[in-house]
Amino acid sequence: MIIDPTQQTYKANYKLLTGAIVPRPIAFVSTVSAEGIRNIAPFSFFNGVCSNPPTIMFSLTIRTTDGKEKDTLVNIRATKEFVVNIVSEDFAGQMVAAATEYPSETDEFEMTGLTPVPSEKVAPPRLGEARVSFECRLNQIVEIGDGTPGCGFIVIGTVVLYHIRDEVYRDGRILLEKLQPIGRLAGHNYCRVSDIFQIVRKIKPDSK
Repeated sequence: MIIDPTQQTYKANYKLLTGAIVPRPIAFVSTVSAEGIRNIAPFSFFNGVCSNPPTIMFSLTIRTTDGKEKDTLVNIRATKEFVVNIVSEDFAGQMVAAATEYPSETDEFEMTGLTPVPSEKVAPPRLGEARVSFECRLNQIVEIGDGTPGCGFIVIGTVVLYHIRDEVYRDGRILLEKLQPIGRLAGHNYCRVSDIFQIVRKIKPDSK
């Protein structure tokens, strides 16, 4: 089957992308508005960019309900700061609840019962339940499309501080069995990192 993306709706394209690009890590992004209102929301188009300086990115789209920008983007534009919290399975339900499109004056920490903890280098709080959090300062925002629903923005941030619980850290590495991250699939489906296998890369090609 061959599908031309220009011959179908953006919603149909979204289903193909989210159904095939799996599993996706989840960035649970906490921000604060210019007026000081806290916000936290999940985004599953998320990854690392580079390590020098440590840089991460996530993307978000124009809201399909009203065609407006999401509060997370508005807040980051205003403050140039945000925190990315890694989602573990034990608070996955609260993460999903935070995805609801609440009015801008709503504090999602209060609505979901999640715990805001003061950050050290940025204004937005980090998530107390998270085993790993990245305090970030904005590097740049890249706009994709013409600003209509389905179009989006890539938010790139420089990590200025790591918060890592002692139990998930050993010898410079993150212990997945302790972190218990979940991945986003399509629809209402998520996955666990519970079936791991190794493939060892050869350092040098075999000599002849």
